[in-house]
Amino acid sequence: MTTPWIVGIRFRPVGKIYHYDASCCPDLQVGDFVLVPSRRGTQLGEVVQVFSEPPEPPEEGWRAVLRKATGRDLTLRRLIRQRELQALLTARQKARELGYQDLKLVEAEISFDGRYLTFLYGVEGNNKVELHRLHSALARKFPRRQVEFRRLGPRDVAKLLPGMGACGREVRCCAEFLTDFSPVSIKMAKVQGVSLTPSEITGMCGRLRCCLVYEYEQYAEAAKHLPKRKKRVQTPLGNGKVVDVYPLKGTVLVALEDGAVHEFSGEEVTLRQATTPQQQQTS
Repeated sequence: MTTPWIVGIRFRPVGKIYHYDASCCPDLQVGDFVLVPSRRGTQLGEVVQVFSEPPEPPEEGWRAVLRKATGRDLTLRRLIRQRELQALLTARQKARELGYQDLKLVEAEISFDGRYLTFLYGVEGNNKVELHRLHSALARKFPRRQVEFRRLGPRDVAKLLPGMGACGREVRCCAEFLTDFSPVSIKMAKVQGVSLTPSEITGMCGRLRCCLVYEYEQYAEAAKHLPKRKKRVQTPLGNGKVVDVYPLKGTVLVALEDGAVHEFSGEEVTLRQATTPQQQQTS
């Protein structure tokens, strides 16, 4: 049995990577374009990975690359991009005419074989939107294509929209290099000492910023060796209470009983045992 030669293919910039068997094209390299089958017809994608050893195959088996793209295919791809933009503008206009106020159409995708036209959209909040009227109108407008809609989450919507990052980056992380979104929790902001003001920890998607994940593990590991906030500790200058923690520096800020505030390394402080009411009476 011949070992399949697996490559990773991406259909959109910073999009998800899909794996295909490229045994038909043994000369493929990263940066080449190929035609492959997909659930939405034939698609043209870019090779972004080449595996020396094939990964574990999916249950349904590997789908195979159809062929390497030609110069004519790439020219047609640019033409399809223009048609997608026109289709998106048409759909947005029709949505306004039909009174779809909460609907945000962000992208149109036409399969390379021209059979499918898929509109990607988001909706404000968790509201449900009935698309039957819009679907019927667009199906009449594009009679030679099968019109479909695919709802995206807030982060995926933001990924497709232009705009700067809240930190000042000219291109947001999600639009530049994030292909998958990791779960983000408020705990990650707390561990890193980030302000919990909503406007400072949420992105344009309205969700917690993805960048809170980047250094969380380092902060969490470093914090294991330091006392937490509000813990009572003993220091070289006397007893006090931890008022702030700096995990990456390996230090804590302590308010001493005399009112002074000093910064100490983790090795300079020890936790004080909490005293019970009975111990306080006997002392």
